[in-house]
Amino acid sequence: MIRILKFSTLLLLGCFLFVSCKDEPKKTIKTEEVVFKKEGELSIFKQRTDSLITTLDIEIADNDYETQTGLMYRSGMEKNQGMLFVFEGEAMHAFYMKNTEFPLDLLFIKEDLTLASFQENAQPFDEKGLSSKVPVKYVLEVNAGLVRQWGLEIGDRIEYRKR
Repeated sequence: MIRILKFSTLLLLGCFLFVSCKDEPKKTIKTEEVVFKKEGELSIFKQRTDSLITTLDIEIADNDYETQTGLMYRSGMEKNQGMLFVFEGEAMHAFYMKNTEFPLDLLFIKEDLTLASFQENAQPFDEKGLSSKVPVKYVLEVNAGLVRQWGLEIGDRIEYRKR
């Protein structure tokens, strides 16, 4: 008789937990979109004529967390915005598009602030490495298609200032 009571109690308790858990609404994890934070301005100039090509508002990634996260978890950027990655010294760098929701052009820039190489139209969520091809100190990410639209060439240069 005691066994039956214990079993009944456990069964009743189990049913109660099952019903109360089942009736509880599912919890969803809500993440807030990361928004652009202007931290400086960057200008790009033609090598041959020194004429201004464009000026951008930039967000600067200059610590480990920011350089590892980059533009991940964002839905896009305005045409006049970019993210500038600043590294300690010149080295080979490779980027990928994991958790990046929109296509980008990547400009790889030497310590002397001249354009060393670029990768155009990097596709969202692609985890293939995009190499700088040569040692660089800076990487500028802009919306895909802007390298072509601006007519950028190796040797063009940038200037930037923090806010």
